[in-house]
Amino acid sequence: MRSLYLFLALAFLWSCNSQPSHNVELIDLHIHLKEDLTIDEAIKKSDAEGVRYGIAANCGLGFPIQTNDEIFEYLEYMSQFPQFYIGMQAEGREWLEMFSSEAIAQFDYVFTDAMTFTDSKGRRNRIWIDEETWIDDEQQFMDYLVETSVKIISNEPIDIFVNPTYLPAQMADRYDYFWTEARMQKVIDAAVASDVAIEINNRFMIPSEKFVKMAKASGAMFTIGTNNIDKNFPPPHFAEEMIVKCGLDNSDFWTPEMKKRTAAKSSNCSVRCGACS
Repeated sequence: MRSLYLFLALAFLWSCNSQPSHNVELIDLHIHLKEDLTIDEAIKKSDAEGVRYGIAANCGLGFPIQTNDEIFEYLEYMSQFPQFYIGMQAEGREWLEMFSSEAIAQFDYVFTDAMTFTDSKGRRNRIWIDEETWIDDEQQFMDYLVETSVKIISNEPIDIFVNPTYLPAQMADRYDYFWTEARMQKVIDAAVASDVAIEINNRFMIPSEKFVKMAKASGAMFTIGTNNIDKNFPPPHFAEEMIVKCGLDNSDFWTPEMKKRTAAKSSNCSVRCGACS
Protein backbone atom coordinates (compact mmCIF):
# COMPACT_ATOMS: atom_id res chain seq x y z
CA MET A 1 0.00 0.00 0.00
CA ARG A 2 2.89 2.33 0.82
CA SER A 3 4.34 1.81 -2.63
CA LEU A 4 0.96 2.67 -4.17
CA TYR A 5 0.84 5.95 -2.25
CA LEU A 6 4.39 6.70 -3.32
CA PHE A 7 3.52 6.00 -6.97
CA LEU A 8 0.45 8.25 -6.80
CA ALA A 9 2.46 11.03 -5.16
CA LEU A 10 5.18 10.83 -7.82
CA ALA A 11 2.57 10.78 -10.59
CA PHE A 12 0.96 13.89 -9.11
CA LEU A 13 4.30 15.70 -8.92
CA TRP A 14 5.16 14.70 -12.50
CA SER A 15 1.78 15.98 -13.66
CA CYS A 16 2.36 19.31 -11.95
CA ASN A 17 5.86 19.68 -13.33
CA SER A 18 4.80 18.77 -16.87
CA GLN A 19 2.31 21.64 -17.04
CA PRO A 20 3.63 24.98 -18.31
CA SER A 21 3.87 27.49 -15.45
CA HIS A 22 2.39 30.34 -17.48
CA ASN A 23 -0.92 31.32 -19.05
CA VAL A 24 0.32 32.51 -22.45
CA GLU A 25 -1.64 31.21 -25.44
CA LEU A 26 0.82 29.33 -27.63
CA ILE A 27 0.63 30.54 -31.23
CA ASP A 28 3.52 29.50 -33.48
CA LEU A 29 3.50 31.89 -36.44
CA HIS A 30 6.56 30.47 -38.20
CA ILE A 31 5.44 27.09 -39.52
CA HIS A 32 6.29 26.00 -43.06
CA LEU A 33 4.63 23.22 -45.03
CA LYS A 34 7.88 21.47 -45.96
CA GLU A 35 8.98 17.92 -46.65
CA ASP A 36 6.60 15.61 -44.71
CA LEU A 37 4.71 18.43 -42.97
CA THR A 38 1.67 18.56 -45.25
CA ILE A 39 -1.45 20.54 -44.45
CA ASP A 40 -3.09 17.40 -43.05
CA GLU A 41 -0.08 16.67 -40.85
CA ALA A 42 -0.07 20.29 -39.64
CA ILE A 43 -3.72 19.99 -38.61
CA LYS A 44 -2.99 16.79 -36.66
CA LYS A 45 0.14 18.15 -34.98
CA SER A 46 -1.43 21.46 -34.03
CA ASP A 47 -4.46 19.73 -32.49
CA ALA A 48 -2.39 17.09 -30.69
CA GLU A 49 0.02 19.58 -29.09
CA GLY A 50 -2.49 22.34 -28.39
CA VAL A 51 -0.45 24.94 -30.30
CA ARG A 52 -2.16 27.18 -32.80
CA TYR A 53 -0.24 27.61 -36.07
CA GLY A 54 0.43 30.35 -38.53
CA ILE A 55 1.39 28.78 -41.86
CA ALA A 56 3.97 30.91 -43.67
CA ALA A 57 4.69 30.80 -47.40
CA ASN A 58 8.20 31.51 -48.67
CA CYS A 59 7.89 34.39 -51.13
CA GLY A 60 10.83 35.81 -53.01
CA LEU A 61 13.63 35.28 -55.50
CA GLY A 62 14.27 31.57 -55.96
CA PHE A 63 11.44 30.54 -53.63
CA PRO A 64 8.13 28.76 -54.33
CA ILE A 65 6.06 31.95 -54.64
CA GLN A 66 7.45 34.59 -56.99
CA THR A 67 4.42 36.38 -58.51
CA ASN A 68 1.22 38.09 -57.40
CA ASP A 69 -0.85 35.44 -59.17
CA GLU A 70 0.88 32.71 -57.17
CA ILE A 71 0.08 34.58 -53.95
CA PHE A 72 -3.60 34.79 -54.82
CA GLU A 73 -3.75 31.12 -55.84
CA TYR A 74 -2.03 30.05 -52.63
CA LEU A 75 -4.31 32.17 -50.43
CA GLU A 76 -7.41 30.87 -52.17
CA TYR A 77 -6.30 27.31 -51.51
CA MET A 78 -5.43 28.04 -47.87
CA SER A 79 -8.85 29.61 -47.26
CA GLN A 80 -10.08 26.02 -46.79
CA PHE A 81 -8.23 25.91 -43.47
CA PRO A 82 -9.58 28.76 -41.32
CA GLN A 83 -7.97 27.32 -38.18
CA PHE A 84 -4.61 28.65 -39.39
CA TYR A 85 -3.26 32.14 -39.70
CA ILE A 86 -1.63 32.65 -43.09
CA GLY A 87 1.68 34.46 -43.20
CA MET A 88 4.11 35.71 -45.81
CA GLN A 89 7.82 35.09 -45.31
CA ALA A 90 9.40 37.84 -47.36
CA GLU A 91 12.68 36.43 -48.63
CA GLY A 92 15.78 38.46 -49.43
CA ARG A 93 15.67 42.17 -50.03
CA GLU A 94 14.14 41.97 -53.53
CA TRP A 95 10.65 41.02 -52.35
CA LEU A 96 9.26 44.56 -52.40
CA GLU A 97 10.02 44.79 -56.13
CA MET A 98 8.43 41.41 -56.85
CA PHE A 99 5.01 41.74 -55.20
CA SER A 100 2.35 44.46 -55.19
CA SER A 101 1.19 46.08 -51.97
CA GLU A 102 -2.30 44.74 -52.75
CA ALA A 103 -1.04 41.15 -52.86
CA ILE A 104 1.10 41.54 -49.73
CA ALA A 105 -1.87 42.96 -47.82
CA GLN A 106 -3.89 39.77 -48.34
CA PHE A 107 -1.78 37.88 -45.81
CA ASP A 108 -2.66 37.94 -42.12
CA TYR A 109 0.91 38.97 -41.35
CA VAL A 110 4.28 39.48 -43.00
CA PHE A 111 7.71 38.70 -41.62
CA THR A 112 11.31 38.67 -42.70
CA ASP A 113 14.81 38.35 -41.26
CA ALA A 114 18.32 39.66 -41.83
CA MET A 115 19.77 36.38 -43.04
CA THR A 116 19.93 37.49 -46.69
CA PHE A 117 21.62 40.76 -47.64
CA THR A 118 24.13 42.31 -50.01
CA ASP A 119 27.28 43.45 -48.23
CA SER A 120 29.37 46.59 -48.81
CA LYS A 121 31.34 44.78 -51.52
CA GLY A 122 28.22 43.80 -53.46
CA ARG A 123 28.24 40.15 -52.38
CA ARG A 124 24.84 38.56 -51.74
CA ASN A 125 25.10 36.80 -48.37
CA ARG A 126 22.83 34.02 -47.19
CA ILE A 127 24.33 33.58 -43.76
CA TRP A 128 22.88 30.15 -42.98
CA ILE A 129 24.95 28.75 -45.87
CA ASP A 130 28.71 28.71 -45.22
CA GLU A 131 29.61 28.93 -48.91
CA GLU A 132 27.47 32.06 -49.34
CA THR A 133 28.70 33.94 -46.27
CA TRP A 134 31.63 36.36 -46.58
CA ILE A 135 33.33 37.40 -43.33
CA ASP A 136 36.49 39.42 -43.96
CA ASP A 137 36.50 40.88 -40.44
CA GLU A 138 34.16 39.53 -37.77
CA GLN A 139 33.54 42.82 -35.96
CA GLN A 140 32.91 44.68 -39.19
CA PHE A 141 30.60 41.90 -40.32
CA MET A 142 28.74 42.15 -37.02
CA ASP A 143 28.32 45.91 -37.27
CA TYR A 144 27.01 45.52 -40.82
CA LEU A 145 24.58 42.81 -39.70
CA VAL A 146 23.20 45.05 -36.94
CA GLU A 147 22.96 47.99 -39.35
CA THR A 148 21.16 45.77 -41.86
CA SER A 149 18.75 44.48 -39.22
CA VAL A 150 17.87 48.02 -38.15
CA LYS A 151 17.38 49.10 -41.76
CA ILE A 152 15.11 46.15 -42.53
CA ILE A 153 12.99 46.65 -39.41
CA SER A 154 12.73 50.40 -39.99
CA ASN A 155 11.97 50.40 -43.72
CA GLU A 156 10.32 47.16 -44.82
CA PRO A 157 6.54 46.79 -44.26
CA ILE A 158 6.68 43.80 -41.88
CA ASP A 159 4.87 42.79 -38.73
CA ILE A 160 7.51 40.48 -37.27
CA PHE A 161 11.31 40.31 -37.35
CA VAL A 162 12.15 36.60 -37.26
CA ASN A 163 15.28 34.56 -36.58
CA PRO A 164 16.49 37.56 -34.56
CA THR A 165 20.18 37.75 -33.61
CA TYR A 166 21.01 34.76 -35.84
CA LEU A 167 24.74 34.37 -36.46
CA PRO A 168 26.59 32.39 -39.15
CA ALA A 169 28.21 29.13 -38.06
CA GLN A 170 31.70 30.66 -37.82
CA MET A 171 30.49 33.06 -35.10
CA ALA A 172 27.54 31.31 -33.47
CA ASP A 173 29.49 29.77 -30.58
CA ARG A 174 30.46 33.29 -29.42
CA TYR A 175 26.95 34.71 -29.38
CA ASP A 176 27.35 36.73 -26.16
CA TYR A 177 30.65 38.17 -27.34
CA PHE A 178 29.22 39.52 -30.59
CA TRP A 179 25.77 40.47 -29.33
CA THR A 180 26.80 43.24 -26.96
CA GLU A 181 24.18 45.25 -25.07
CA ALA A 182 24.71 48.19 -27.42
CA ARG A 183 24.09 46.06 -30.49
CA MET A 184 21.05 44.40 -28.98
CA GLN A 185 19.58 47.75 -27.98
CA LYS A 186 19.89 49.11 -31.53
CA VAL A 187 17.77 46.25 -32.88
CA ILE A 188 15.29 46.50 -30.02
CA ASP A 189 14.89 50.27 -30.40
CA ALA A 190 14.23 49.88 -34.12
CA ALA A 191 11.55 47.25 -33.48
CA VAL A 192 9.81 49.36 -30.83
CA ALA A 193 9.93 52.49 -32.99
CA SER A 194 8.45 50.65 -35.99
CA ASP A 195 5.89 48.55 -34.07
CA VAL A 196 7.55 45.35 -35.29
CA ALA A 197 7.28 42.29 -33.06
CA ILE A 198 10.36 40.18 -32.29
CA GLU A 199 10.20 36.43 -32.72
CA ILE A 200 11.30 34.01 -30.01
CA ASN A 201 12.64 31.24 -32.20
CA ASN A 202 12.45 27.65 -30.96
CA ARG A 203 14.63 25.99 -33.58
CA PHE A 204 17.65 28.26 -33.17
CA MET A 205 16.87 29.07 -29.51
CA ILE A 206 17.28 32.80 -30.07
CA PRO A 207 17.29 35.55 -28.99
CA SER A 208 19.02 35.16 -25.64
CA GLU A 209 17.31 35.57 -22.28
CA LYS A 210 19.21 38.85 -21.81
CA PHE A 211 17.92 40.15 -25.15
CA VAL A 212 14.32 39.20 -24.31
CA LYS A 213 14.52 40.92 -20.92
CA MET A 214 15.99 44.06 -22.50
CA ALA A 215 13.33 44.02 -25.21
CA LYS A 216 10.52 43.63 -22.67
CA ALA A 217 11.93 46.51 -20.60
CA SER A 218 11.92 48.65 -23.75
CA GLY A 219 8.29 47.84 -24.54
CA ALA A 220 8.83 45.44 -27.43
CA MET A 221 6.22 42.90 -28.47
CA PHE A 222 7.00 39.24 -29.17
CA THR A 223 5.79 36.29 -31.20
CA ILE A 224 6.62 32.58 -31.09
CA GLY A 225 8.12 30.84 -34.11
CA THR A 226 9.84 27.60 -35.06
CA ASN A 227 10.99 27.83 -38.71
CA ASN A 228 10.72 24.06 -39.13
CA ILE A 229 12.25 22.05 -41.96
CA ASP A 230 9.85 19.07 -41.71
CA LYS A 231 7.26 17.66 -39.29
CA ASN A 232 9.79 16.51 -36.71
CA PHE A 233 9.86 19.52 -34.43
CA PRO A 234 8.86 19.73 -30.76
CA PRO A 235 6.32 22.05 -29.13
CA PRO A 236 7.66 25.56 -28.40
CA HIS A 237 9.57 24.63 -25.25
CA PHE A 238 12.25 27.31 -25.72
CA ALA A 239 9.61 30.02 -26.01
CA GLU A 240 7.92 28.69 -22.88
CA GLU A 241 11.24 28.81 -21.06
CA MET A 242 11.71 32.45 -22.08
CA ILE A 243 8.12 33.25 -21.07
CA VAL A 244 8.75 31.96 -17.57
CA LYS A 245 12.29 33.30 -17.11
CA CYS A 246 11.47 36.75 -18.49
CA GLY A 247 8.04 37.14 -16.90
CA LEU A 248 6.11 37.42 -20.16
CA ASP A 249 2.34 37.23 -20.39
CA ASN A 250 -0.27 37.48 -23.13
CA SER A 251 -0.01 41.28 -23.20
CA ASP A 252 3.62 40.95 -24.37
CA PHE A 253 2.67 38.99 -27.50
CA TRP A 254 1.47 40.35 -30.82
CA THR A 255 -1.31 38.42 -32.56
CA PRO A 256 -2.38 39.01 -36.17
CA GLU A 257 -5.91 39.58 -37.35
CA MET A 258 -7.34 37.01 -39.73
CA LYS A 259 -8.36 38.43 -43.09
CA LYS A 260 -11.66 37.53 -44.70
CA ARG A 261 -11.06 35.46 -47.80
CA THR A 262 -13.14 34.03 -50.62
CA ALA A 263 -13.72 30.31 -50.29
CA ALA A 264 -11.54 28.17 -52.53
CA LYS A 265 -13.00 27.19 -55.91
CA SER A 266 -10.70 24.20 -56.06
CA SER A 267 -9.16 21.86 -53.50
CA ASN A 268 -5.91 21.87 -55.50
CA CYS A 269 -3.06 24.33 -55.72
CA SER A 270 -0.36 24.40 -58.39
CA VAL A 271 2.04 26.54 -56.32
CA ARG A 272 4.86 24.24 -55.23
CA CYS A 273 5.05 25.36 -51.62
CA GLY A 274 4.07 22.12 -49.88
CA ALA A 275 0.52 23.23 -49.10
CA CYS A 276 -1.26 20.55 -51.06
CA SER A 277 1.37 17.82 -51.25
